[in-house]
Amino acid sequence: MPLSIFGFQALWSPFFIITILFMSVLYFLITTKWRKDFKNSEPLKRKQAIYFIISMLLLYLVKGSPIDLLAHIMFTYHMVQMSILLMIMTPLLMLSIPNWLWEAFLRLPVIKTIFRFFTNPVLAVILFNVAFSFYHIPFIFDKIKMSETAHSAYTMSLFLLALFMWWPLINTLPGQKQLNGLKRVGYLFSSAILLTPACGILIFAGKPLYETYSNGALWLQAMALCVPTDTLAGLNLSGPELFSKLPVVEDQQLGAIIMKLVQEVIYGIVLASIFYKWFKKDQQEAEEMTKNLMMSQHPQPTE
Repeated sequence: MPLSIFGFQALWSPFFIITILFMSVLYFLITTKWRKDFKNSEPLKRKQAIYFIISMLLLYLVKGSPIDLLAHIMFTYHMVQMSILLMIMTPLLMLSIPNWLWEAFLRLPVIKTIFRFFTNPVLAVILFNVAFSFYHIPFIFDKIKMSETAHSAYTMSLFLLALFMWWPLINTLPGQKQLNGLKRVGYLFSSAILLTPACGILIFAGKPLYETYSNGALWLQAMALCVPTDTLAGLNLSGPELFSKLPVVEDQQLGAIIMKLVQEVIYGIVLASIFYKWFKKDQQEAEEMTKNLMMSQHPQPTE
């Protein structure tokens, strides 16, 4: 059946568009017109503005476009949604915020304490991966998917934990926890390993694990999170098989594979960036040593 039966509101979330536009206007006002009210502020860099625009487009893509509706129909799209939100959008949004704005935010007493605790590298990487795995325990997942409050709260919690997890890798603020050298490599490998069991269980499960994707009544109840109740009441739906030919077990397996692949690709890009910076630094040091050696062997004549 076509997704258009759910209506424009369910497909394109016009109220969420307004939220995205509001956040965008606020961001550019703070980083341009109002930045003089902040200590040590600097002009907004082009790449920061680009990162922000991309992050907002990705946020709308996964939470406001038909992908959000599809995520309630098929597990595969749920994992597409999670991987983009937590592995791509979150670090891009963090990179879009100038250091002087981060510093102003972190000067707030409560925020400063929270960040100091939750951005500890060991705690941050464990909490995010445990929370993500915990979310996908079938009983818990089904309960969360049938409650709008629980679903929104847990999604926001995962986003915050993802932010804390990325913080030691990408923040450049003086005095903040930062990983350098081999520690960054070990951090990424640890995160990849911690997520593997949850994905592995889903990939090798021989039966449907989630009632909200296999039980027609519970699936319809979960659909109420993104489709207006009056719209659902006028439809005669039996389950996700009306919208996909992919069997539930294979849908489950594909979703886990996508999540793991996206994580590996993103971490691979970060690792490539780390090794490139090492190579560039070694080159600069080698050139500096060569220059100093040449100068010592051929001193400049004195007058």
